Amino acid sequence: MTKQVKPIPEGYHSVTPYLVVHDAARALDFYQRIFGAKEIMRMNNPQGRVGHAEIKIGDSLIMLAEETPNSGVRSPQSLNGSTVSIFVYFEDVDSVFHKALAAGAKEVQRLADMFWGDRYGRLTDPFGHSWSLATHIEDVTPEEMGRRAQEAAKAAQRAQAAQSGNR
Repeated sequence: MTKQVKPIPEGYHSVTPYLVVHDAARALDFYQRIFGAKEIMRMNNPQGRVGHAEIKIGDSLIMLAEETPNSGVRSPQSLNGSTVSIFVYFEDVDSVFHKALAAGAKEVQRLADMFWGDRYGRLTDPFGHSWSLATHIEDVTPEEMGRRAQEAAKAAQRAQAAQSGNR
């Protein structure tokens, strides 16, 4: 009789991001140094490049591999952009964000305290992937969040109008 296996393996979640990168070995090093990722496993392909790897950031697994354009598996660098962003909570987002910038990431949205209760910023790593980084700083009710969202939208409209007037 065969042993019953779990449909979702132990330690995995229902959804696991899978990143495709150019220079996966360097990406693994970056994610370990900057985001505190722990390398769980790595399998090299016959050419000695990373065919599949798994890292853990906090309690979440991320899989990644080297791009193989001839198989249709391409990195954001090959595509000239990414269509997704990975959202990660850290205990000290400021430290991680600034460390990432110093290591070659590009700031997309500066860190700020946001209306939904997070200190939040966005960046693009040196491999083209978009990361939303945050520290939760305040529990906000849905009603208060809605009120604050409207205020933030009005402030953004005023800023845009003022900028248009300065052109």
